[in-house]
Amino acid sequence: MTPAKQLRFWLIGLGLFVLALWLLADMLLPFVVGLAIAYLLDPAVDRLEAAGLPRWLGTTLVLLGFVLVMVLMALLLLPLVQGQVSHLLEVLPNYATLAKERLIPALNRFIHRLPADDVERLRAAAGNYAGEVAGLVGRVVTRILSGGLALFDIVTLMFITPVVAFYMMRDWDLMVGKVDSWLPRQHVETVREQAREVNVTLSGFVRGQATVCVVLGVFYALALSAAGLDFGLVIGLMAGLLSFIPYVGTLFGFFASTGLALLQFDEFWRVAIVIGIFLFGQAVEGNVLTPKLVGDKVGLHAVWVMFALLAGGSLFGFVGVLLAVPVAAVIGVLTRFALRQYLSSPYYRGTDAER
Repeated sequence: MTPAKQLRFWLIGLGLFVLALWLLADMLLPFVVGLAIAYLLDPAVDRLEAAGLPRWLGTTLVLLGFVLVMVLMALLLLPLVQGQVSHLLEVLPNYATLAKERLIPALNRFIHRLPADDVERLRAAAGNYAGEVAGLVGRVVTRILSGGLALFDIVTLMFITPVVAFYMMRDWDLMVGKVDSWLPRQHVETVREQAREVNVTLSGFVRGQATVCVVLGVFYALALSAAGLDFGLVIGLMAGLLSFIPYVGTLFGFFASTGLALLQFDEFWRVAIVIGIFLFGQAVEGNVLTPKLVGDKVGLHAVWVMFALLAGGSLFGFVGVLLAVPVAAVIGVLTRFALRQYLSSPYYRGTDAER
């Protein structure tokens, strides 16, 4: 088979796979979540199996431990979060009134200092950009919330996902071996090498970034609550969760907590404490947590991750968000491989490189 025919065969296969993913996106959520859990927990099962436990028993123990931790966290956090959300709904009208009293006079003073032409251009530009951004965010959020949850509600997700995760963890090595036996023999070593690099990149980013999110969420929640900020627990946990998207978690937490602090506190030093919490958290994340837990060799740039998450959410909803980082890792590895091939080829070095 000529290289052109091989390339055509794999491109057709890739196209059919993407088409199937797009058509089945609404029902894939439990299976994708189960696959993600199996991928994250498989190393723990491997260690138990190496210690002498049967594969099925190690899978059972690891999965039960994971479910137990999730249930305990839900039992501990849900009442606190529910209480703060209820309190937020109660005081939100007061905060809205206070914001109107404090912000509108300052905004009017700023506008009166500007020429009339600049004010009109500023209003027109703000209206246009705000409408475009709101429309884009609204479409992405709607796609994420509707995609993947249309056919399976939370109860169905809770029942199907553990079953999928159990069987995938139990048969992980068998599945990897089966897929390996399907690889084209002519390129099997090259494909294996790229698959190992994808695994290193993906595991390093996902496990490391997940740890960073947990550490930041706990720190922000405890620090903001200790500073006396209303809804500090919810804001801190959301900031930690959104930290999986580079910079988004910190920016969300910083602006949300600083805005609430300006409305809640009359003393500026208390507002400064809230600002200092996020400055300290960002410094620790950038200089300690991310270099130690994620590292700089995973090959996933922050901008590439943000683009992948937004593109995945826009195209495939919540399933696309879950698949965005793995797909970004695969594309990154294949791009670096293609670049290395190009740099060592006559196309880059010229015809003399063939001699």
